[in-house]
Amino acid sequence: MAEKTAFTIAVVGATGAVGQKIVQLLEKKDIPIKQLKLLSSQRSAGKKVFFANREITVEEAVPESFEDVDIALFSAGGSVSKKLAPEAVKRGAVVVDNTSAYRLDKDVPLVVPEVNEQDLQSHNGIIANPNCSTIQMVATLKPIQEAFGLKRVIVSTYQAVSGSGNEACDELEEQTKQYVNGEDMTAELLPVKGDEKHLPIAFNALPQIDVFQDNGYTFEEMKMINESKKILHDDALAIAATCVRLPIFTSHAESVYAEVEENGLSVKDIQNTLGNADGVVLEDDPQTQTYPTPLSAAEKEEVFAGRVRKDLDNDNGFHFWVVSDNLMKGAALNTIQIAERLIQNKWL
Repeated sequence: MAEKTAFTIAVVGATGAVGQKIVQLLEKKDIPIKQLKLLSSQRSAGKKVFFANREITVEEAVPESFEDVDIALFSAGGSVSKKLAPEAVKRGAVVVDNTSAYRLDKDVPLVVPEVNEQDLQSHNGIIANPNCSTIQMVATLKPIQEAFGLKRVIVSTYQAVSGSGNEACDELEEQTKQYVNGEDMTAELLPVKGDEKHLPIAFNALPQIDVFQDNGYTFEEMKMINESKKILHDDALAIAATCVRLPIFTSHAESVYAEVEENGLSVKDIQNTLGNADGVVLEDDPQTQTYPTPLSAAEKEEVFAGRVRKDLDNDNGFHFWVVSDNLMKGAALNTIQIAERLIQNKWL
C-alpha cells in the first residue's frame, strides 16, 4: 500500500457493545481518518451514529462495502468475519478481527501490541485480536516470562456480563429487579444463548462461559490456553483455566498462579517486573487495601495488577490478581492499538 496521510476505516459491528466502544475510541485516538464507514447487519442498518460532530448512517455490511477501505475493524461475530474478512482483504483492506474466527490460524498473527508487536509484520491481510481474558493475562505474563522464564500458569477468571453483549447486561439488570421484588428471575441468555438451558446471573456465579468441549473445559477456557501459548510463543507452556461469569457489568478479574524458572525470587521481584511492564499498572499495598477491582478499572485503558504473593509450598510459584476493562483493553482498545502500530510502522 502506498504511504498515506489519512485512512479510510470501516467498523463492522458498529452498533454492538465492542463496536460502539471502537467508534468512541477512534474519536479520541490519533489515527488520521479520511472516511469512517460504519457497518452492521441488515437489522441495524439505517441507525445514526455521531462521530466527530457529524452524523454517520450505519450501512449493511456487504462485500462491496470494503471498496477503498484501508483498515477494517471487525467485531460482529465469527460467522460474519469468516464471510466478509476475506472479501475485505480481496479489496485491499487490512482486517483486524475481534472474533475467535482466525485466532488460531497459523497464518494469522494474534497480537497484543505490548507483548508481541513484531508478529504484525507477518500478516497476510488479517490480524486477530485475542480473547478479552487472554489479553489482560498475557500482558502480565510476558514481562515475567522475559525476566524469569515461565513454566506453568493456572488462572481462574471472574468475568463481567458485558462480555456476552448488551443484551446480557440488560438481563442482569432485569433479573436484579426481579430478585429484589421477590419475583422469579427470567433467564434467556446465559451461560450460552444458543443452549436450551439458561441460568440467572443476578446474585449468582456461573462456572461456564461458552460451550463445553469434549475434554470438560469450556471454549472460553480453551481459548485462554491456546491463545496464550501462541502469543507467548511457547507451545510447551503448561496452562490451565477456569472461567466464571459474575453479576458485574464491566471489567474481568483474574486470579493467576505463575510458576517461574528462576530460583530465589522475592515478591518484590515480581512486583517490580509488573510495575515496569508496558500497559500494566501495579496497585499492590495490602496495608492500605490497595488492589484493583472491576469498578476501579472500568473505562480505563490499562491492565491493573495486585495481590502479589509467593506460593506457600512452591518457592518458584507466585499468585497475583489482574483486572482490566473487558470492552476497553480486552477488545476495542487492543483493536485500535493494532491499527495504530500498523500505521506507525508502515506495516499495512
